[in-house]
Amino acid sequence: MTASARERAAHLRPSMLAVVATGGAVGTAAREGLSLAIPPLGGLPIAILLINVAGAFVLGLLLEALVRRGADVGGRRLLRLGIGSGFCGGFTTYSTLAVGAAELLRSGATGVAVGYAVGSVLLGAVAAWAGVAAAAALPGRRA
Repeated sequence: MTASARERAAHLRPSMLAVVATGGAVGTAAREGLSLAIPPLGGLPIAILLINVAGAFVLGLLLEALVRRGADVGGRRLLRLGIGSGFCGGFTTYSTLAVGAAELLRSGATGVAVGYAVGSVLLGAVAAWAGVAAAAALPGRRA
C-alpha cells in the first residue's frame, strides 16, 4: 500500500475510530445531561432544540476555524474527528427532534409540531452559518 493510499484510509484506522467514539460518548452524555436538566416548555422539547442549535454553531465554528488553519492532518484532523464528528455527532440529535415533533403531532399540536421541526432545522442552519462567520472573524492564518 502506498503512503497516499494509507492517508486516504485514515478514517478506517482504529485510533481514529477511537477518537470519534470517545467524542461521541462525551457528546451523548452531555446531551442526555442537558435534556434531563432542561424540562419541556409547554410540551415543547426545548432542550433538544437548544442542543441542536448549539451543536450546529460549534460545528460551523470548528470546521471553518480548522480549514482556515491548514490541511486536515495531525492535530487538526484529530480535532475535526473528535469534536466535529464525535462530540457534535453525539451531542446533536435530529432523530430525537423527529420523535418530539411526532409526539406533538400525536397530541394534536400540529402547528407547534411543524413550527418546532421546521424552526429547528432553520435555526440550526443559521447557527452553523453564524459559527462559520465567527470563525472567519477570528485572527489567524488563512489557508
